[in-house]
Amino acid sequence: METPVLPVAQHRPGLNWFSDLSFHWDASVTVRKTGVRITLKELTAGELSKFFGYFGVVLVQAASVRLAGRRRYSVCFMPDRPRPWYVVWSAATLAGIRFVRDPGKADAIFYFEDVTVGCPPRVPGRKVLNAGVTDISKTMVAKAFGNVAGYDLLIDPTTYHGVAVEKSEANGTHDGRIVHCPSAPRPGKSYQRFIDSSDGRTAFDYRTTIINRKPRFVIVKTKPAGDRFSIHNETVRLCSLEQIFSLAERDLIERYAGEMQLDWGALDILRDHQTQKIYVVDVNKTDTGPAVDLSFKDREILKREMARAFRRMVREHVRRHEKPAAALPGSI
Repeated sequence: METPVLPVAQHRPGLNWFSDLSFHWDASVTVRKTGVRITLKELTAGELSKFFGYFGVVLVQAASVRLAGRRRYSVCFMPDRPRPWYVVWSAATLAGIRFVRDPGKADAIFYFEDVTVGCPPRVPGRKVLNAGVTDISKTMVAKAFGNVAGYDLLIDPTTYHGVAVEKSEANGTHDGRIVHCPSAPRPGKSYQRFIDSSDGRTAFDYRTTIINRKPRFVIVKTKPAGDRFSIHNETVRLCSLEQIFSLAERDLIERYAGEMQLDWGALDILRDHQTQKIYVVDVNKTDTGPAVDLSFKDREILKREMARAFRRMVREHVRRHEKPAAALPGSI
């Protein structure tokens, strides 16, 4: 099967991040960039209040970071600047990163665009972080995983016999459903093996953070097995890589990040309950949450360590590829 060509979003965010959103009378919101409509089913009032609480704490912590006296690196995110609901925003903010719009004044350039298939910017003489991540459609994600792991996730629904999962090719739709194959494929859908990551009652999902093309942190999310495709989690906790993945599995994850050229992002990984094999089922290059759902202790650990890792990635990137930009007023 060939990967379908998905449309590239045309919306460009304005200076005010509320301009990224279209509000409707039924209390739903449409993200203009992706076209995804968020209703009270996907985002409850409680979850919204937790986000603003998280946002406020980050702003206070960022103010103290700016007073710490460390060198302040500058990063140009292109074509879009990340908003507060993206994980990279809090990581960069708490790392003391200066957001600049002119790539010529940046220590590093970062391709950031919340689309499934994108066109990274080309800046003569500069290497752009995440520029290799051009296609995160479900078919591409599964195909790349099979290439690296040596065992398949992607299936052809017309010839496969058994239970499978049908998903939209587009990222962030959360519309997965179980189907029985063989069956006729539907337009715009990708088909994968059904990975039963549950113990019969609870389904487990390992959101694994990738920084500098290496796995760094794992957030274990659980849901009722019967509601495994829901956007809402039952529990969320931070674990070490060693607690969840073997050395060989960590190597597989790192090789997969290299295959996808993912400098920054997050992978959704499932472990099949029967075979104990792991599968990367989703790639998030513009990841959001679920850090806000962590306990206060885990959330603070994760924010601090992600900020350190992001700053380290930028510093190493500057040393390897870039001539640092001229010093800007103010320092951290």
